[in-house]
Amino acid sequence: MPRLVARIISLAFVASLAACSTVRTTRVKNTSKTFTTVVVDAGHGGKDSGAYRRYGPPEKMATLDVAQRLERKLRESQIKTVMTRDSDVFIPLNDRVAMENKQKNAVFVSIHFNDSSRRRIRGFETYYHSGVSFDMANRIQQKLMTIPHSANGGVHTANFRVLRLASCPAVLVECGYLSNRSEGTQVRESGYRELLADRLAEAIVEQRYGAGVYQPVPHIAAQLRPQAEPGNGGTNLAPAGSR
Repeated sequence: MPRLVARIISLAFVASLAACSTVRTTRVKNTSKTFTTVVVDAGHGGKDSGAYRRYGPPEKMATLDVAQRLERKLRESQIKTVMTRDSDVFIPLNDRVAMENKQKNAVFVSIHFNDSSRRRIRGFETYYHSGVSFDMANRIQQKLMTIPHSANGGVHTANFRVLRLASCPAVLVECGYLSNRSEGTQVRESGYRELLADRLAEAIVEQRYGAGVYQPVPHIAAQLRPQAEPGNGGTNLAPAGSR
């Protein structure tokens, strides 16, 4: 009986090794200092609203707005961009992965906003999976923390599909909590979303070319001061409860 048990255990171990050998792994190319393209990913979209809280707008709308602003700033800094979505449409995660991995010399930045049942929780958080993505994730977090009255949620590893399956450096940024009264209200303001995009652009440009290189276009820099806009017009996003 002991021999039979030992043989069964041995066979099970060999089988597990065989199974592990068939698991596909993604080889990540370190383009964190040489990239020529940034894949800008606006989280959620279409039927997937993402976080949908009282104080802030639907996450899918806030992510798209910040992504569009970021994409414009990167192009003005002479960096090629690819958007995973440029309108309110649903893009499956596997399609987003395919878009990021299609680029030969790129990095991937996914934009999200957070949510919690605990209304007091707030702050920026940046996530990465591969080691070659840490430097960019850390730089983005540091730039976001230069925004006045920011709370630091930290830089963390995560197993998100768009990070885990990326063949290039990839990060996912949580640009604050829509469930928090202060941060959710800020996200409704176009000037604040412009400021978020500016800090993200600064981090990405400096990641590629070095500190002090990023120069925002003057007319855009003037928009960094939040301005009151009448009703829900202009570029302000309405809170979820008003839709």
